[in-house]
Amino acid sequence: MNKKDYYEVLGIQKGASDEEIKRAFRKLAKQYHPDVNKDPGAEEKFKEIGEAYSILSDPDKKRQYDQFGHAAFQGGGGSGGFSGFSTEDFDFGSIFDDLFGGSFGGFGFGGSSRRSANRPTKGRDRLVSLELSFVEAIKGCKKSINIDLDEDCDKCNGKGGFGEKTCPTCNGRGRVIEESRSLFGIYQTETTCNTCNGQGKTYGEKCNKCRGTGHIKKKKEIEITIPEGVDNGYQLKISGKGDAGSNGGPNGDIYIEFKVGKSPIFERENSDLYLEVPLTITEATIGCKKEIPTIDGNVILEVKAGTGNGSKLKLKGKGVKAANSLRKGDLFVIFKVIIPTKLSREQKKIFEELSKTDLENDSEIKNFKKYL
Repeated sequence: MNKKDYYEVLGIQKGASDEEIKRAFRKLAKQYHPDVNKDPGAEEKFKEIGEAYSILSDPDKKRQYDQFGHAAFQGGGGSGGFSGFSTEDFDFGSIFDDLFGGSFGGFGFGGSSRRSANRPTKGRDRLVSLELSFVEAIKGCKKSINIDLDEDCDKCNGKGGFGEKTCPTCNGRGRVIEESRSLFGIYQTETTCNTCNGQGKTYGEKCNKCRGTGHIKKKKEIEITIPEGVDNGYQLKISGKGDAGSNGGPNGDIYIEFKVGKSPIFERENSDLYLEVPLTITEATIGCKKEIPTIDGNVILEVKAGTGNGSKLKLKGKGVKAANSLRKGDLFVIFKVIIPTKLSREQKKIFEELSKTDLENDSEIKNFKKYL
């Protein structure tokens, strides 16, 4: 049977460094380990990756493979070669403990660690999307959400059954070892016991309320206090309110992600607000007092004479209070001078009279005329 090139299996070039080989193996092993990847063919791919790494990570075997290829390990190949190689001689245990943070122990590759079948496991975290109005997000509010959560079954106290006994298939380990053979020896893969689903124990009577899962679905209403200043996409963590854990493990958490509606007049950028304020041509020219809205109520602005279109004024501290902070942003007022398009006879007459006065003494107009 033709075997794939070991470098190709790990996705690296011939001549790769030890660190590059190890890094490639870690990435692929984490992706294809049967406890992580349930796709068909993942287990075979995982064994193929382990076989390639067992050769390329050993300087002597790597040297012979580079010289003779697969023939180096098939009895008569190369300069004597090997009569076969078993991964039982290779310590994958430390590699996987480091790779998976100790949560995946005992892969049958010579490692000695074993995962406890009954270790406490945290419940699943949940993500909930919640819509808020623009004002609710800025001011903060209280909201309620309804969510279906896994809870410990109240009939069997989360055990899943009655009359507990040690699983006869795995002898309480929760894991079983499966062996397969190749030209390179015996490969062992440790998988979850199907009899007890990894619990290490079975029950004389299955709980009919939770159907042996230990958990039941229950709709719950949870009240949430939303802080001031949350923005679109902001996530609020509600600790310990998610799905129930297993074997005495803690509940998961709930993450609330907010979708904030638009304001008809304000634009928000982080903690700052922007407000476009229209001015008539006379208000902009001679100045005025202008009432404008803010998120804290209306205020009166003193608009200076000669305010131009696009002029900006900052109102410090009139923006949004940043979530979980005491700092408030600012409100930037942008003036928009409205040029009238329809004039009454009287208004038109006034503008015509005004045009006869010397309006061309403005410095910008004078500077422009120099180029005419």
